[in-house]
Amino acid sequence: MTLRKPDPSSFDLTTVEWVVSKHSGGGGNCVRVAVQDGFVLISDSQNPDRLPHVYTPGEAKAWLLGAKDDDFDFLLTL
Repeated sequence: MTLRKPDPSSFDLTTVEWVVSKHSGGGGNCVRVAVQDGFVLISDSQNPDRLPHVYTPGEAKAWLLGAKDDDFDFLLTL
């Protein structure tokens, strides 16, 4: 059974505790991440009024493991 993702507007974003990477450097390169109701939210801290992207735990885990395995290192050359 596939977990159905809720619409981002259904979350109460005023209660979300965002985490920002220590690698963001405070220079406006901040992608923030949070967990609410069992879903992973990813948002742009420069545009906090925009709705976050919503991912299932499985999707977030697959991306994180891929990043740890260097699958996305091509992004470092941009």
